[in-house]
Amino acid sequence: MRNIVASLFVSLDGVAEAPDTWHFPYFDDEMGNAVGAAMADCDAMLLGRVQYQQFAAYWPTSEDEFAGFMNNQKKYVVTTTLAEATWTNTEIITGDVLAGLRALKDSEGKDIAVTGSLTLVRSLLKAGLLDRLQLFVHPLVLGKGARWFGDLEDVKLTLSSAEAFASGVINQVYTPAS
Repeated sequence: MRNIVASLFVSLDGVAEAPDTWHFPYFDDEMGNAVGAAMADCDAMLLGRVQYQQFAAYWPTSEDEFAGFMNNQKKYVVTTTLAEATWTNTEIITGDVLAGLRALKDSEGKDIAVTGSLTLVRSLLKAGLLDRLQLFVHPLVLGKGARWFGDLEDVKLTLSSAEAFASGVINQVYTPAS
């Protein structure tokens, strides 16, 4: 059985929106190693529609050193509105999404990574389908933006590990509470 694992960049006040505007001053080798280690056990990405559209607009033409990985990685996009996925190696999960996700978890392969896609991560937590949540908590208060916790209610998690980086970012890993 495959695991669905999510990694999110978040501020101290729970904002996860637009990390490209505040995250990069904190990204260093230490965080890069942690992100790389999390991705090493994954052979696919799971994205919500909005995140998919943002990535699909950027990565196919990017000359970034990470572009080859992103473009060649198997991608699944969860959507009720997108009719076609044009980014290489992308499959749409629509209709009974929870059944589709359960079937994906039951399929052969390594773990499935969720990057960003706050609505999707919240839905996975509510449905009990998220196996690991990794939060990179940044030492800043943004005051505004979409918050990670949003409308989550009564989701219990167990802290599996926590590591403070020299940048002040804390890498927290949670699993569902038993």
